[in-house]
Amino acid sequence: MNILVVDDSAMMRALIRRALRLSGADVIVSEASNGKEALTILETERIDAVFTDLNMPVMTGTELLREMSQRDWAHIKRVVVSTDGSHARREEVRDLHVSHYLSKPFAPEMFRDVLCEVCPENANA
Repeated sequence: MNILVVDDSAMMRALIRRALRLSGADVIVSEASNGKEALTILETERIDAVFTDLNMPVMTGTELLREMSQRDWAHIKRVVVSTDGSHARREEVRDLHVSHYLSKPFAPEMFRDVLCEVCPENANA
């Protein structure tokens, strides 16, 4: 399973990468520090799922999700990982094909559960 982690914090990307690897699923993880970098990766690599923060410079996660919704990328699962878990923010991304919304701080087990749901054929957990 090819996963793209999008977050402006290198430390947070490392934590998410570690949580994904600890999930027990067979994953290959790519990283981007903002939505613009993520789009470049999505255009050139086969990605099965995107785990994105929302609050980032250059291009936010919400802008990334909107752009993904306008392209032929319906097969790519979308998961938000954000400190902003407000009802308003969840509503804002609800129509952008987001399958899960994880709030920071998170427990590594949350990623195992999400991976089992979004790509059950690839999860070994």
